[in-house]
Amino acid sequence: MTASSVSLILTVIGDDRPGLVGELSAAISAHQGNWLESSMAQLAGKFAGIVEVGVDAAQADALSKALGQLKGLKVTVESAVSKKSAPAGRRLKLALVGHDRIGIVREVSQVLANHAVNVESLDTHTSSAPMSAAVLFHAVAELTAAPDLDVGALTAELERISNDLMVDITLDETIRA
Repeated sequence: MTASSVSLILTVIGDDRPGLVGELSAAISAHQGNWLESSMAQLAGKFAGIVEVGVDAAQADALSKALGQLKGLKVTVESAVSKKSAPAGRRLKLALVGHDRIGIVREVSQVLANHAVNVESLDTHTSSAPMSAAVLFHAVAELTAAPDLDVGALTAELERISNDLMVDITLDETIRA
């Protein structure tokens, strides 16, 4: 990005159909925008995504207007918060599998918050358990925490609720790149 560039965060939602990403990327390219990062998914017939775009400040308003005119998509445009260097700390990965029930995400996220652990990404889905009609809940999360996080205490608390919730939780520390 150049000195006159701005970073925009787009949130996009609409009924899923072929060509949505192409239409979105064409509008960005037509305004000399640079697609930087994104995360997108189709859920229950809806398309949802978040995209970071770098664009010359002089093109930002025109790009925002063009994105607002895309048929069948609701696009929200916000200025990105200034990028900071990667925070010092620990990166953790949490994987959870268990019988699906109400409250799993709430209880795990409360434990993480109590230990000042930030959820950077969270992916969840359900599946049928092998050889039974039970529904399993799966979650994978990328986390960040302070360098002085007591991983043993966090693991113990997660294991305590995993027994209550009948879930298996693994917590593996990864190295921050």
